[in-house]
Amino acid sequence: MLSKKYCFLFTFLLITISSFSQDKFTLSGIITDGRNNETLIGVNVYIPEAKAAALTNEYGFYSITLPEGDYTIQISYIGFQTISKQVTLSENTKTNFSLSDSSEVLQEVIITGQNSSSNIRSPEMSINKLSISSIKRMPVVLGEVDIIKSLLLLPGVTNAGEGASGFNVRGGGADQNLILLDEATIFSSSHVFGFFSVFNPDAIKDLKLYKGGIPARFGGRASSVLDIYQKDGSSKGFHVSGGIGLISSRILAEGPIVKDKGSFLIGGRSSYAHLFLKLSEDQKDNSAYFYDLNTKLSYKLNPNNNLYLSGYFGRDVFSLNKSFTNIYGNSTLNLRWNHLFSDKLFSNLSLIYSDYYYGLDLDFVGFKWDSGIRNYNIKYDFKNYISDTFKLNYGANAIYYEFNPGTIRPSDENSGINFDQLDKKYAFEPSLYISAEQDISKKISLSYGLRYSLFYRLGQSTVNNYADNNPITFNTDLQIYEKATPISTTFYEKNKTIKSYNNLEPRFSIAYKINDDQSVKASYNRMVQYLQLISNTSSPTPLDVWTPSDTYIKPQIADQVALGYFKNFENQMYSIEVETYYKEVQNRLDYIDGADLIANKAIEQIILNGQLRSYGLELMFRKNEGKLNGWISYTLSKSEQQTPGRTALESGINNGQWYNSVYDKLHNIAITSSYNLNEKWSFGSNFSLQTGQPVTYPKGQYEYLGVTVPSYGLRNENRLPTYHHLDIAATLTPRKNINRNWKGEWVFSIYNLYNRKNAASINFRENADTGNNEAVKTSIFGIVPAVSYNFKF
Repeated sequence: MLSKKYCFLFTFLLITISSFSQDKFTLSGIITDGRNNETLIGVNVYIPEAKAAALTNEYGFYSITLPEGDYTIQISYIGFQTISKQVTLSENTKTNFSLSDSSEVLQEVIITGQNSSSNIRSPEMSINKLSISSIKRMPVVLGEVDIIKSLLLLPGVTNAGEGASGFNVRGGGADQNLILLDEATIFSSSHVFGFFSVFNPDAIKDLKLYKGGIPARFGGRASSVLDIYQKDGSSKGFHVSGGIGLISSRILAEGPIVKDKGSFLIGGRSSYAHLFLKLSEDQKDNSAYFYDLNTKLSYKLNPNNNLYLSGYFGRDVFSLNKSFTNIYGNSTLNLRWNHLFSDKLFSNLSLIYSDYYYGLDLDFVGFKWDSGIRNYNIKYDFKNYISDTFKLNYGANAIYYEFNPGTIRPSDENSGINFDQLDKKYAFEPSLYISAEQDISKKISLSYGLRYSLFYRLGQSTVNNYADNNPITFNTDLQIYEKATPISTTFYEKNKTIKSYNNLEPRFSIAYKINDDQSVKASYNRMVQYLQLISNTSSPTPLDVWTPSDTYIKPQIADQVALGYFKNFENQMYSIEVETYYKEVQNRLDYIDGADLIANKAIEQIILNGQLRSYGLELMFRKNEGKLNGWISYTLSKSEQQTPGRTALESGINNGQWYNSVYDKLHNIAITSSYNLNEKWSFGSNFSLQTGQPVTYPKGQYEYLGVTVPSYGLRNENRLPTYHHLDIAATLTPRKNINRNWKGEWVFSIYNLYNRKNAASINFRENADTGNNEAVKTSIFGIVPAVSYNFKF
């Protein structure tokens, strides 16, 4: 019955395409930055006579269909001069625009990519966009510009605490976020175990965070999508930019291959704090550093065809006394072809490679450990601008995965000791999607679509078989879960299907425009996640292992509904956004007590399928213009997990009751501001306050064989202390920058201004004098001053 409803939606989507009279023509083109020919994403194209608008896509292309006549085209984009042009539309017309930087426009906090009234009109909701220029002015720890940390200032976004990797969206896990860099999947978004992100801000052009209302072209994760695009590189002239900080430096070069047709971009970043360790006799054999490389080639074959080749390579290296070495990081490569079939049909074909590697060299025990995940992805997307009120998006995607849970080999390759290889796993995930954007009337706009995803868990693997198909048994006497013993095994040849799944993923959103300054919106989306992160920590670590859904591990299925109110006032100087949401996730994994995740050949013996639910209210007030701008965000939310018993005899986790997930934060307040005093000085500040993270504390203790043992309570029923800190920054731009090629600026910042000792963790140990258990708080940062110098020429 459910499938029939989805099929009806799919059919309705297709038959709503109506015929249009022959006296309508299409205006289309590319909009670029006049300084470097960089295509601009989300530029607003407005036709006041027709009250029609369009936005440029991810490659700067726009298309709008109008009746024959004379029109004024208004092109606006924050940070650039607004331009107007008169056109007579009597045939299909291609008009490209090149925008000039506006020295009169003050630095904006948020790039919306459109004017506010257009945002009011669009059914798009639960999406946040940040400008790189404002991110660079946000004060952060050790002065390192950090894209991931900037997301934590948005409503509905938190993390697991200070120094934690990843981010959590609307009560979901960090593994439920799809992170894309030029369409390639990034499996680990952090350097140095979570202190810094892998994204070099100098190389980034645009980023969007989808928290809900996720378009049908995205799939594979249950919580959110972070979509990041690198710059194309300047095809007009050679430029260099970079920065020098306390612990790392970065540099980026870009320029034309063929002037106005082809360009290159190459950027590098590296930390050097480990060099100071070499000065200490006690630390000279220790090391901790990271480096990464961003590259891109762009070439315009002709007005209808463009090629792009982009890549990323990053590594972290951590070493102790040359006896313990840890190396991990991401590698990606993407070859893309943009083709314009007509002034109404735009396409993008991508061939993508992504790899995450994790390696350990334990010289003191004589072995090395390698693990990781690799995928090969082909996707073909189309955008059909059928009319000024109807746009159609459709495409196909196919991903092949290779999982290496672990390869153990001797450090000395000539030792004669055999290596141990945990069974590699393979999977194939194809999908199709179609979606539409439609204006029903002057007040109602819709976005709706359907994604059909399939997943095949493939051999070559040996699969355990269990009695009653249960890899975990429940000991009713001790009231604990225990590993089941396999009754047999089955070997599957390479590429033979072990288990398959298929799911329909509907998406829908609607906007009702009350007037030009306010609207209400609602959305629903279903997301299916076939990959699972095996981790027993609240934030991802490099050692965590990804595994595919199979016979025992089911895909996560997330359903989310959201309702919002949006208003602009005082000529769009201020805006307010209010959203409420409810989300349910089926088949969310949890672990039995005492679970051992490392090098486990039978991971199904320690995991249980449960469910997650989260709900909340998000408020965001923004000041968009003027010398002082910024936003205040507040989130009131709840995130809970339940893993009930499979039978009446089983108690489940926490007696089968709902319990706080490790991502639950009842209150989350963030205030960020930017103040431009004059051409020389600007200032920024951030304040964050979050409810403490759920943890499990001992409720008592007992003595066993002369040792005091803590007795822990129910899972996640306690919390760390409330987390909060204030950060400030000042940017000095010397006046001598004017009229010279070399431009520099100094950024001074103080992280945690009032020296708040936030608890990263609280552990318990036996006091040597009293014999009682005592709590020990671990804090990572106190007050941290920093200075960095940024330049470009």
